[in-house]
Amino acid sequence: KRQLATDKALRIVDAMRSSVARRGVAGSTFDHVAREAGVSRGLLHYYFGSKERLLVEVAKRDSEVRFAAMAAQLSRARNADELVGQWVRSLQATVRHEPQFVTMLLELYTLAQRNPEIADELTSLMQGMSDAIATSVKQRTGVTIDTAQLDADDIAATTALIRSVKPQLVVNLALPYQDLAIMEACLAAGVNYLDTANYEPRDEAKFEYSWQWAYQERFKAAGLMALLGCGFDPGVTSVFTTHVHKHLLDRIDTLDILDCNGGDHGHPFATNFNPEINIREVTAPSRHWENGGWVEGPPLAHKQVFDFDQVGPRNMYLMYHEELESLARFYPEIKRIRFWMTFGESYLKHLEVLINVGMTRIDPVMFEGREIIPLQFLKALLPEPSSLGPVTRGKTNIGVIATGEKNGEPKTVYVLNICDHEAAYAETGSQAVSYTTGVPAMIGAALMLTGQWRGEGVFNMEQLDPDPFMDLLNRHGLPWQVKDLAAPLAF
Repeated sequence: KRQLATDKALRIVDAMRSSVARRGVAGSTFDHVAREAGVSRGLLHYYFGSKERLLVEVAKRDSEVRFAAMAAQLSRARNADELVGQWVRSLQATVRHEPQFVTMLLELYTLAQRNPEIADELTSLMQGMSDAIATSVKQRTGVTIDTAQLDADDIAATTALIRSVKPQLVVNLALPYQDLAIMEACLAAGVNYLDTANYEPRDEAKFEYSWQWAYQERFKAAGLMALLGCGFDPGVTSVFTTHVHKHLLDRIDTLDILDCNGGDHGHPFATNFNPEINIREVTAPSRHWENGGWVEGPPLAHKQVFDFDQVGPRNMYLMYHEELESLARFYPEIKRIRFWMTFGESYLKHLEVLINVGMTRIDPVMFEGREIIPLQFLKALLPEPSSLGPVTRGKTNIGVIATGEKNGEPKTVYVLNICDHEAAYAETGSQAVSYTTGVPAMIGAALMLTGQWRGEGVFNMEQLDPDPFMDLLNRHGLPWQVKDLAAPLAF
């Protein structure tokens, strides 16, 4: 590699950065960059050899500046909470104000899939970012955090990392596509497992528990525990149902899960969690459990209006969600189980257009001589969910309404949590959707590590004692309430 600390080399790097901002990566040719840097095209080849290597150098130089700025911000933190908040805000500012840098990193990720040299450089770059954060945490709090980077689809590499760290539990917060690979690594390394969303294949919008339930005997034989779906929904909604079954009703006849995000982030169209996963979920056919079987319908075809406490009346739509499958399995006596989620008119209007023009497709299409997945491309264009924290106002209201019998009398109960977006951001630097997913995962991990939840095999939340989990929800920022309703839902 040539020495890059020369004026001409630095001018080339700056010109490439400027070109990417204006033309994008695909449009930034050596001819453009050479002309804007005031050098010959041959000099670009002399210093960098290829456009890919020049992209890596731009990313390196930009990252060095960001590391320095982030370190200055983190140095002002007085405790661990402020440290995390400063770190998240720094990353959010990058996503919001410097999209060309994010675009460049995404392009490098794509190149890394087919270029081992670029993959090595990108791994080094990301490891440097993790190490910089860990150093700041150590300086400010005295807590040592070990960092590592790998491809979670690589079972052997993940197994080796787990064996080197020797944890009691692996908490999987990766994409649902990677659940099975990480479960395999946990089995190989002899470590317990927890995730927040069930497996689905990359090439098919179909999420169900059958793939993970198939691991039951292997985890049981290994004396290990795997806990599935320990987020809010799935997760807390299943614990709410188990609480109702244990304490509030002798029999549950109907169950409705209501998920309302009453937040407003000011964007015409954005998703509150991973756009790729969110849009795959929303565009799937509706499905609910009734009288021992599944009833299917078109996506978002069945609408009802519900008045949510501290949010107000909202349109909510019948959808399929993964906890319906586990609830129907572990509570077969429930005659009907449905899941509802609220959406605003702007979201639905934009989604309809995106569907009609093919931007939600998950099959590859050819673009400028290479394959792309339209939905993954759309994800790169949409606001990063972590950037929504500072601008989101309003509250979430998520709960379950169960109708059944208590002491021989009909009864309907409503168990719910309300979470404030601004309060969640003030505490953690993240909006309420992230907060309501992260806290339950932490609680589930704590219960497994302390032995309050234990077992051998693969478990869903409905199979475990709800009491310690419900207690920790109240103590860790997600207080719940119970309401007796005068009558069952009228729809």
